[in-house]
Amino acid sequence: MQEQYRPDLIEPEVQQYWAQNKTFKAIKDTNKPKYYCLSMFPYPSGRLHMGHVRNYTIGDVVSRYQRMNGKNVLQPMGWDAFGLPAEGAAIKNKTAPAKWTYENIDYMKNQLKILGFGFDWDREVTTCKPEYYKWEQWFFTELYKKGLVYKKTSTVNWCPNDETVLANEQVHEGCCWRCDTPVEQKEIPQWFIKITDYAEQLLGDLDNLPLWPDQVKTMQRNWIGRSEGVEITFKLDNSEDSLTVYTTRPDTFFGVSYVAVAAAHPLAEKAAENNLELAQFIQECKNTKVAEAELATMEKKGMATGVYAIHPLTGKKVPVWVANFVLMHYGTGAVMAVPAHDERDYEFAKKYDLPINQVIQPLDGSEWDFSKAAFTEYGKLVNSAEFDGLDFDGAFNAIADKLTQMGVGKKQTNYRLRDWGVSRQRYWGAPIPMLTLENGDVVPAPLQDLPIVLPEDVVMDGVKSPIKADPEWAKTTYNAQPALKETDTFDTFMESSWYYARYTSPTFAEAMLDKEEANYWLPVDQYIGGIEHATMHLLYFRFFHKLLRDAGFVTSDEPADKLLCQGMVLADAFYYTSPTNERIWVSPTEVTLERDEKGRILKAFDKEGRELVHSGMTKMSKSKNNGIDPQEMVEKYGADTVRLFMMFASPAEMTLEWQESGVEGAKRFLGRLWNLVFEYNKNPAETAVEPTALSANQKSLRRDVHKTIAKVSDDIGRRQTFNTAIAAIMELMNKLTKAPLENDQDRAIMAEALSSVIRMLYPITPHICFQLWKELGNKEAIDFAPWVEADAAAMVDDEKLVVVQVNGKVRAKVTVPADMSEENIKQVALSDSNVSKHLEGLNIVKTIYVPGKLFSFVAK
Repeated sequence: MQEQYRPDLIEPEVQQYWAQNKTFKAIKDTNKPKYYCLSMFPYPSGRLHMGHVRNYTIGDVVSRYQRMNGKNVLQPMGWDAFGLPAEGAAIKNKTAPAKWTYENIDYMKNQLKILGFGFDWDREVTTCKPEYYKWEQWFFTELYKKGLVYKKTSTVNWCPNDETVLANEQVHEGCCWRCDTPVEQKEIPQWFIKITDYAEQLLGDLDNLPLWPDQVKTMQRNWIGRSEGVEITFKLDNSEDSLTVYTTRPDTFFGVSYVAVAAAHPLAEKAAENNLELAQFIQECKNTKVAEAELATMEKKGMATGVYAIHPLTGKKVPVWVANFVLMHYGTGAVMAVPAHDERDYEFAKKYDLPINQVIQPLDGSEWDFSKAAFTEYGKLVNSAEFDGLDFDGAFNAIADKLTQMGVGKKQTNYRLRDWGVSRQRYWGAPIPMLTLENGDVVPAPLQDLPIVLPEDVVMDGVKSPIKADPEWAKTTYNAQPALKETDTFDTFMESSWYYARYTSPTFAEAMLDKEEANYWLPVDQYIGGIEHATMHLLYFRFFHKLLRDAGFVTSDEPADKLLCQGMVLADAFYYTSPTNERIWVSPTEVTLERDEKGRILKAFDKEGRELVHSGMTKMSKSKNNGIDPQEMVEKYGADTVRLFMMFASPAEMTLEWQESGVEGAKRFLGRLWNLVFEYNKNPAETAVEPTALSANQKSLRRDVHKTIAKVSDDIGRRQTFNTAIAAIMELMNKLTKAPLENDQDRAIMAEALSSVIRMLYPITPHICFQLWKELGNKEAIDFAPWVEADAAAMVDDEKLVVVQVNGKVRAKVTVPADMSEENIKQVALSDSNVSKHLEGLNIVKTIYVPGKLFSFVAK
């Protein structure tokens, strides 16, 4: 055994062993309980960042721990390889997205390997490869046949100069990111999947996920947005037409003072036919991109249409306005406005001098000042005809029932959730497998024509998708008749919604999934990824699993039993201001620091000696140049050190502050472990531990070893508090480094302790533990060693420390045998000189004994 710990020599050798022996290859084995551990796969951007490292280290720790506990573990890895960033990089680097993507995959795969992650690389999935997206295309055609897919016209961002559709992230301050032309809103046909058909299941089944974070489940409930309400039809004055609204507050119905419709509503467009001013306003609204999140804070604008709606219960005419805060794709595209009891309606009514009619009174009967604000809470009805005096629930049902009887309303459950628009007008994605015939009919591409392959050898001009620019690409045949392929591509959430299932049978060529393999491995036992995916990826992930279930591929209702959302990685950010008043951010690795005695940063300087401004700890990002290159850290400290720091510096679900001093501390700890094994090996144990032959000190040390085993097992296995597990091991190591090695039992206890420590650390720091396990004389690799078990007998305390009080004040601490009786403990306490001193001249009137902890005298 070499004397010095050299990760640069150990780690490549161990990684080569794992690769050659396919140590982490997962094979179905019904004799073992399975365990599927999955971390969200990365986009192949070119380099791993510390967020990746943290995510995959957590997954690897869980996987290795479960394997040592006898589970048949699957831990796969792949690449979320389609997407817009590849197009931007291809344009910038004058290459094709495919070439850029595959080169990045090769580079990042090597980075993952040098970190020692135990992935089954035989199951690698790359979503931009035809053998993957073929089955996605096929599944889409099956959903179409079942009526779960449809095409409708929807609004997109359109650049009139480049004649192309822009993603939301390509619109900067209302203009095209490439040519700065003002962006228009354009209606074009797009494909949708009916996720709304599964809204109730997606909502209800959240209750069956006890091991998912409450925060994620709450976010999904809010996103799905189930509401109980009433759909109401208003007839239009002097017209055969009508207008439908949906409201969750029918109790306020008598307070309606206007109806607001979206700019794209048919009523608005019809009213604008002979009203130029209204037509211009509608055009302005259509070209203003509004997200639902912006509705509350945006300036409310509107214009009267000149059309009036008839209130179904009062018969009064209320004006219909076009308002910029109403979205056509949300609800019916029309809302009944009750300014007295809705803040948004109130703001609009104040601006345009519309009536504010009170119909709800506070429950305590107090008066409300409507000159200042709307009253939006539930209360009792007033000014509402026969419904006066009813509370919210009573009014909801009574008004809904009356509207239903009149044939102008009905109770209805609505969802905030919209159907999933999967069309993207960009190139680097899976082609949507639909064909348009010469007569205009649209049909799904048959299986024998799949995959519809995306050409990879293309030139990006930065304007138009290559498959849209090349009319020849779209030409095909259907039943020997000419047809055109769809030139839109899938939203990349499609690929990431079912990759977890394809990992179970990644090379299966006969179908989307091998059902036997899929139902052996699924559901995922542990899923790991950032909480930023809570309402998009994780919702589609759950939806897709239900689609796979209903198609007969899987039998489970949910894709993952347990979810861990790891926190972000933060780092110090530094900058100086240039002569042009621009902030120039400097990498933390190029900064020299002056600190105070508590380690706080006093001053920071770059390599030129320029003093920098420290802007604090922020998320690692390119914009602030404070990302830390994992590869650089591995080369400097070793993979095990980086992994240990990542797991120790913070609880997994909390943010982690990157501190190189902490990384150095992790390296020193591993060095101490190496040195302890080196020293022990000079004179190793020749006998096993003999519990009956141990001295009190030896029993105490062995007790600490087994209590640590119990704690670490619980911390990693149940609580997933990896940082506290490492802290417990470090505390034990401090005791072991001071432990004597003078006789056979000393060395036997040390052998047991080192074997335990190495196995406990193996999931976290596998390379050094692999090597030290061998150095301890074990023939079989530690990868196949069982998890260490705590010896219950060893953890029993022979002695207990009992605190002695006199009249509530601590006067002594006595060590007594664990099984000593209360009366004998009393005599030991009384024999203590400090206790007897404070009892002198007093009569003991009462004694209180808390077994094994406290003996208290009450004396007068």
